[in-house]
Parts: sequence; C-alpha cells; structure tokens
Amino acid sequence: LCFYGIRLGFLELHLCIILKEDSGIRITLIKIGGWMAMSWVMKISLPQIITNVKNAVHGFKKLHGRAFEDPYIQAERAKLPYELQKMPNGSVGVKVRYLDEERLFAVEQITGMLLAKLKETSESALKKPVADCVISVPSFFTDAERRSVMAAAQIAGLNCLKLMNETTAVALAYGIYKQDLPALEEKPRNVVFVDMGHSAYQVSICAFNKGKLKVLATTFDPFVGGRNFDEALVDYFSEEFRTKYKLNVKENPRALLRLYQECEKLKKLMSANASDLPLNIECFMNDLDVSSKMNRYWFEQLCAALLARVEPPLRAAMDQAKLQREDIYSIEIVGGATRIPAVKEQISNFFCKEISTTLNADEAVARGCALQCAILSPAFKVREFSITDVVPYSITLRWKSSYEEGTGECEVFSKNHAAPFSKVITFHKKEPFDLEAYYTHPQEVPYPDSRIGRFTIQNVGPQHDGDNSKVKVKVRVNIHGLFSVASASIIEKQSVEGEHNDTPMDTESASKNQGRDEELVCKACKHLHCHCGNNEKKQDHPSQPKAKTKVKSIDLPIQASLCRQLGQDLINSYIENEGKMMMQDKLEKERNDAKNAVEEYVYEFRDKLCGAFEKFITEEDSNKLTLMLEDTENWLYEDGEDQPKQVYMDKLQELKKFGQPIQERCMEHEERPKVLNELGKKIQLLMKAVEAYKNKDEKYDHLDPAEMEKVEKYINEAMNWLNSKMNAQNKLSLTQDPVVKVAEILAKSKELDSFCNPILSKPKPKIEPPSDGQAKANGEHNGPVNGQSAAETNILDTLCCEGWRFCFFHLQVEAVKVKHPICVVMRFLCTFNI
Repeated sequence: LCFYGIRLGFLELHLCIILKEDSGIRITLIKIGGWMAMSWVMKISLPQIITNVKNAVHGFKKLHGRAFEDPYIQAERAKLPYELQKMPNGSVGVKVRYLDEERLFAVEQITGMLLAKLKETSESALKKPVADCVISVPSFFTDAERRSVMAAAQIAGLNCLKLMNETTAVALAYGIYKQDLPALEEKPRNVVFVDMGHSAYQVSICAFNKGKLKVLATTFDPFVGGRNFDEALVDYFSEEFRTKYKLNVKENPRALLRLYQECEKLKKLMSANASDLPLNIECFMNDLDVSSKMNRYWFEQLCAALLARVEPPLRAAMDQAKLQREDIYSIEIVGGATRIPAVKEQISNFFCKEISTTLNADEAVARGCALQCAILSPAFKVREFSITDVVPYSITLRWKSSYEEGTGECEVFSKNHAAPFSKVITFHKKEPFDLEAYYTHPQEVPYPDSRIGRFTIQNVGPQHDGDNSKVKVKVRVNIHGLFSVASASIIEKQSVEGEHNDTPMDTESASKNQGRDEELVCKACKHLHCHCGNNEKKQDHPSQPKAKTKVKSIDLPIQASLCRQLGQDLINSYIENEGKMMMQDKLEKERNDAKNAVEEYVYEFRDKLCGAFEKFITEEDSNKLTLMLEDTENWLYEDGEDQPKQVYMDKLQELKKFGQPIQERCMEHEERPKVLNELGKKIQLLMKAVEAYKNKDEKYDHLDPAEMEKVEKYINEAMNWLNSKMNAQNKLSLTQDPVVKVAEILAKSKELDSFCNPILSKPKPKIEPPSDGQAKANGEHNGPVNGQSAAETNILDTLCCEGWRFCFFHLQVEAVKVKHPICVVMRFLCTFNI
C-alpha cells in the first residue's frame, strides 16, 4: 500500500510517500525544486530556467481559479518571464513552445502535467500503482481556486481524497505523534502554527486533546513571503547597478533571474551571519562583472515594511480564537521565510515566548498530507485522530423573495465555523427558485469576485390545496473546503379523512404560512438567523385539531452554476490531451534513447579501438571503422540532430554490423581459456572413473559393462573433439574469427554431463536382510571357540597376522573389555612402551 501527500508549493514541490511493507511502515520524502516537471520541460533547476527563460514555467500556484483580468494576475504577469494569455473561457493560459509550435495551456493543464509526471515517476520507482492522494492548498484559497486544483488532479489521473489546508497538515504532523496530549475531558493544549513560505504567510491556532485536533482560528496575508524579501534585495541592487555600471537589469529577463538567484543565496547567508557579505556575479550583463555587499542590519531596514506585516495576522488569530498569550502552549514555525532572524524575532516578541522549531520547515506539510491520506484510506489502520478544520470566510445564501419582489438572505456559515459541516434549511415555495452563495465580507477575501455560485432548485410546485410546498435544502462545506447545495427535497402532505393525528408535525400550519414568503429552520445550528426581504408581522392563530397527514419526501434536481468552474466536457478534453502528450513524451523518450545509444556506441567503440579491441582488428579495418565512427558523430550533430527513432536504430545496427565481430573476438578470447580448462578437467575426472571401473573398484562394480563401454567411447570422442578444436584455434591469429566459440564448448560440457553422469552415479542395488535361519547359523559361528570369545579370537588373529606392535593401540582399547591373559600382558607392555 502507498499513501501520497503532495505539497504544491510556489517554488518547490514535496511528495511524501508512506509505504506499508511486510517489515513495517516506511516514510519517503521526495523534493522537486523549481516546480518544473511539465511535459516540455522535465525536472528542471534554476540554472536551466535561466537558459530557457520563456519556456520554463514556474510560480503558477496562485494563478489557479482566477480570471485573466484579475488585478493579481496582471501584477504577476509583469514579474513572470513566460507569457500569459487569456483562454476562451476567460481564465489564465500559459503560452509555451511545444513540439516546435506555439501552444496555449490552461493553468489546470500545467499543474495536471506536473502531477501526472510525478505519478509516472513514483510508479516507476516504487513498482506500485498510484491513485489516492491528499494535496495541500493554502488556507485562504477560495472555492474557485480549490476547484481548479481538483480539476488538475483529475487531469493527472489522481483520486484526490482531500484538499487539505497547509496549516492543518502541519498541525496533524505535529499532533499525531504526541503521546503527552491532555485527555478529552481535560483542558486542550493550544498551539500556534506560523507558516511563512515563498509567497504567502499563514497563521493557525489549534487545540489538541488525545486523538483530537480542532482548528480554532486561521488568518493569513497572501501577499507577503520569502520572495518579497528577495524582491527588496533585487530592487536595491538593480538601482545600485544602474547607477554604478549603467545597467538596466529589469529589462533583461535572464540577468534579472540571475540576480534573483544570487539575492536568495545572500538572504540565506545573512540568516546565519550578521557581518558584511559580498555579492559577486561574473559576466552579468554586456560581459561586465558586478559586485556589491549587504549586511543583516541594512537588509532589515530595507524590509521594515514587510516585517511590520508579521504581527497583524498573529493578533487577528488570537482575537478570533478568544485566547490570551498565557493560554498558548507553544509556537511552531514552518516555511523557508521563518528562518529570517527578524521574522523569528517579531513572532517571539508578540507572544513573549521562545518559538519552537521541532517540525521540519520544508517537509511538515507533505508529511501531514500523507498521514491524512493514510487516515482516510479504509485499507490502512492508523491511530485514531479526528480533525476539525474551519471555514476561512463567512458564507451567505441569497434568494429572490416572491413577496413584494424582495430578497432574502442568510449567513449559513460564519468565519471559522467547523468544517466539514452540513446544515438543512427549510423554504416554503410554490415554484422553482435560485439560491446564490457568496462570501459575506468581500473585503476579507483576497479574490476579486465574492460569488461562489448559483444553485437552482427545480421541480418545485404548490401542494394539492394550493399552499406553499415545504422544501428542505441541505448545504454543506465538504472535506475539500468547498461549499455546495448538496441536496433538496420537497415534502408532500396528504390528509387522511376520519382520523386525527396527535403527534406534532415538523412543519407549520397552512394558515400560519399565509403571512410570509418563506421560513428558514436550521436543523444543524439553531442560532442561525434569517434576514428576509419583507418585514410584515406574523399573525398567530389558535391551534385546531388537525387531520392525520401522510408525509412523502421527494428529491429535487439541482442545477449548479459555479464561479470559474471548468465544465466536465472541457476537463475530459484536457484529460484526453494529457494522454496524447504523455504518449508523445514516451515516444520522444524512446527517440532520445535511440539517439543516445548511437552516440554512446560511437564514443565507447572508438576508445576501445585504441585499447581492448586493438589486437583483434587489422590496421586496415581499424582505419575504416574509425572513419565510419567519425562520420556518424558528425552526422549526429548535423543532419542527424532530429531524426525519427527508426533512423537511429538503423544507424546503430549498421555500426554493430562492423563492430560486433570485433567485440565477439575479444570476448571469446577472454572467456575461451576458462571454459576449455573446465571441460578438460571434467574429461579427466570421467576418465579416472572409467579406469577405476576397470580396476574393479567396489564403487563402480555394480555398473553394466555395456553402458560403461559407451561412456568410455563418448569420453574419447569428447577428448578428440577438444584436441582438434584447440589445435585448429591455435593456428589462427587474434584478428580472425574463432574456430570454436564459448557457447559450443559449454554445450559440449553440458552434453557430456547429461550422458555420463546418469550412468556413473547409478546407486548400488539394495541387499536383502538375512532370514531368521541364516541369522542363527551366523550366530553359531560368532560364538565362543574353544572357550574364547569372538573378540578374543579377533585379537589373537590380529597378533598372528600383523604383529603385536602394529595393533597396540587397538589392544589398549580392547584389553579393557577382554580378560584374556595375552591381552593383559600386551597392555602391560604397551603401557611401558616396551
């Protein structure tokens, strides 16, 4: 099992993989720098961006879900080296060169390409399929931006189980391993998480209990981050170089990127060193070398306005959570920009506490996403840990009222409301109606359009008696943080005559409904308020006995029109296009591999012609082959620069036609002596076995003479074959093809084994045990003879036949058991070495 957590950063991408193996759990973290893994530019680094400025797409995270006319897009457009253009649906497109032609790709396609490439690389490395994942997004992303990221995951063929807020992912990575959290009935532990990355600043306050995480508040500044500090340095040095060297850096995209690269390095060095640090760039512009210097104090002065923006989100988070500084247990910081000493100081001074750095500033988000993926998966059991997130912006529903052409509205989710969460709202309507969802306070949303979408409740009609129908609408903020009208149903009432119902209904009488257009009843949150378009007073009527009614609920269709939502047909076309490009990438990779194989063969073989292959080719053939290799090398850099795959394969086969015999002669020369020696040893061992058989060796006395005659004949034939081949080979020079090849010798050896071994290794026949009569007869002969035991008789025989000095050791052992006088005497003589 594999669980994927993906952090889509502005500058880098982090993938965390949790693998369930037989030996336990393994967590792997992969970092891709530069956000470049698109089809036309694979994994690319900053130096590669500099050399391919207009075709290297990066920093497009915050382009998701926005219109081309969005002020933020227009501001970013001036900073990006590649070109942005308007798509037919009004969204943002990126113009790049793909397969030698200009192409326009939607931002969703760009991210989809990145995720698809990541999926392909992961599957190739892990040898396991990838499907489910959790992707991080900033907590301030609106519905339109979140839906755009979801579409990108769909284009990549990934099943996104959850879009997770980055600060919530950090909190999960922090809390799930804690063993000392307070119990559920105890006061929670409040922890502040501060995340300042390359492009945004986020703050979250979370309450922890054992097995439980609840987000209390989240605040942010989407327009301050590490790159703003880099820009401050770039602006300073650009002005200095304009005055000092008469260079306009900002008019040269390549030089500007180099300056950004050097300023980022300088910023990191200043985090660890407060003294003056040099800035030197060689051949910066117009073949000029530039130099300058900077120190931490002056850097902080340049960034004073940015540092002043650190405190407001911290204060807002504390106010929204209704906490005091003494209620905070610790402050955890993540994100690259939090390494700046001045930023740390601002955070620490506000809370009057030392900040904590127990989490990995770069990897905590990806790790939290992977853990969330494992929690959501039914195939994997992890420690129980519930997560309650919040709604970042308050959401209001608005509808058209039929009474006096007024409008009704209701705030269904307040800021920092728990999520995911559902609410049921009751309307009284006679006809279909629209619900318009929007953000209540547009000034708090870093997005120009406050609309979320329009939802049309269809097939609504009056009751049989002409009264308004009761329509229950379920609204929900789901696990991705997306608002939707999840369902709608109409309640039909049918009266049953002759019976009375004493049970109160979950509705109101028709007479009470006559004094207004609609009534909202929230089943999930009783303190929900309704702001309707009319202010007419309601009239109370005395309750009367009601006839028993039969209630029937009928689901109603809902037509949703979401702000900046990609249509499914368009997404399908993007998926199809991505499949074609992936296939094209595969073909392109195969073509490049074929080209590289030709180039590699040329270089490798040319080197060996002057080395290992030199003595296996004549001088004339060597000159011809060297000329052919040089011609092929020149062809690769001229006409063969961009040829189909088959052309490269044919060129390689043409080279191998001349080179393969030389390579084979070299290999045969190196391997032949070894296999010949092994075959010779094998023949000698078999001949010794035949000789032992002829000498009546008991090991082979059971073998069939006819079969042994065949074995001897076969061995002699093999010996003659070996001698003839060796003699013929010795007469040839190294530049000639061998008479016998290694494969033939190995085949002969195997053939010899398969013929001779079954015969020579044939086991002896089993000897039947003697019968009872034979055993008694044998026993009579083994008994005492002339009053002597069998052991004594054997000793005497030994003395007579071999001489006593040759068996004294045997006698020392046997004399202990046997009491014969001779044994005693011999033992005495042996003891004194006589």
